[in-house]
Amino acid sequence: MKTIVIVIDSLGCGECPDSYKFGDEGSNTLMHVVQKTGVDLKNMRKMGIFNIDGLDELGLAVENPTASFARMQELSMGKDTTTGHFEMMGCVLDKPFPTFPNGFPKEVTDKLEEAWGVGILGNCVASGTEIIKQLGEEHIKTKKPIVYTSADSVLQIACHEDVYSVDELYKMCQQAREIMQGDKYGVSRIIARPFTTENGEFKRTLNRHDFALPPPTRTVLEDLQDAGYDTIGVGKIGDIFSMIGLKENLYAKNNAQGLEQTLFASKQNYNGLVFVNLVDTDMLYGHRNDYVGYANALKQIDETLPEIIANLNDEDVLMITGDHGCDPTTPSTDHSREYTPLIVYKKNNTKGENLGTLIGFNNIEKIIRKQFLED
Repeated sequence: MKTIVIVIDSLGCGECPDSYKFGDEGSNTLMHVVQKTGVDLKNMRKMGIFNIDGLDELGLAVENPTASFARMQELSMGKDTTTGHFEMMGCVLDKPFPTFPNGFPKEVTDKLEEAWGVGILGNCVASGTEIIKQLGEEHIKTKKPIVYTSADSVLQIACHEDVYSVDELYKMCQQAREIMQGDKYGVSRIIARPFTTENGEFKRTLNRHDFALPPPTRTVLEDLQDAGYDTIGVGKIGDIFSMIGLKENLYAKNNAQGLEQTLFASKQNYNGLVFVNLVDTDMLYGHRNDYVGYANALKQIDETLPEIIANLNDEDVLMITGDHGCDPTTPSTDHSREYTPLIVYKKNNTKGENLGTLIGFNNIEKIIRKQFLED
C-alpha cells in the first residue's frame, strides 16, 4: 500500500484572502495559464481539477469527477518551496523565514568573504538568468562568486563551472549554510547555481543543489519511518528535508527525470509514501514568465498520469498539489501567495467529492496519517 504525493512546483489556483500582504492580488497561476494557452489537461480535468472552487468559472468542470478535490490555504506565513513542503508534512511554521530585499548585510557578507577567501559580486535581488548575463564576465575575471537573493528566503551562489568546480561550489554553499543560521539570518535555503558557456552565452546547468534548514519540528515522514514504512523522495524532496525522515531519494533534476522516477516508484512494491517534486513549472517557466512553457510542462505531467494510475492498486492513493503560486502572466517573476489545488484519487472511489476550501497544506499530512498511522 502506498501513497504518491506529486507536487507540481508553483501550481497555485487563485489569490488567498491575505495575498494583499504579499503584493499578489490577482494572481491565479493555473487559471491564467489555461486562459492564455488553452492547454488541454484532459486527465486532471477528468479527476476534477477544474471543479475546484474558483476554477469552475473556466467552464471546464466535469459532471462525474474521478477524484475528490479541494483548494488549500496555507497556514504558515510564506510562499516558498520550503514552507509549503514542510506544512504538507505537518510542520506549520509560526513565523516566516527571513528575506533580504536590500541584499545581505555587511555582517553576513564579511563572513562569507572570510570563509571563501575572496570578495563577492552582486549582493542584490535579481533574476538568476539575468545576473549571470550582467556579472558573468566579471566573475570569470575576478573569481568572485555571484551572490544574490529573491523575494523568497534564499541565498543563491552562482559560479561558472570552469572557475569553480561543482564540488567547490557545493563546499561554498555548505560554508554559507553554517553562517546563515538563527532567526535573524537563517534563510530557508542556500542554493548552488552553477553555470557554463554555450554558444557564447551563459547557461545555468542541471547541477543546482539546495542546502535547506531542517524542519524545526517533527514531520509525518519521521513518524512513518519509525513505524517501519517506506519514505521515498523524488527530485529535490531530499534537499528540502535534508533527508530527515526519508529512507531514499530518487535522483531527478528536471520534470522528465522526475516523471520517469515517479513511474518507476509507482511500479515498486513500496509500503508507505512516495513524495515527488516536479520543479520545471517553477524554475524554468514561472520565474521567467513563460506561460507557454508552463502550459507544456503541465501537459507533459497530465499525459503521464494514466500510466502512473495504471500501476496503482485499489488501496493506493495518488495526490496532486502545489506548494505556492508563481503566475507567469503577471509582471512579477516571484512566487505568489495562492491557494493550491488538491486532487485525491483512489481507484475504488465511485464518485469524487468537492472538499471545498481546506485550511492548511497539512491536510495532506492528515490523509497520510489516516491511511498509515491510525487504527
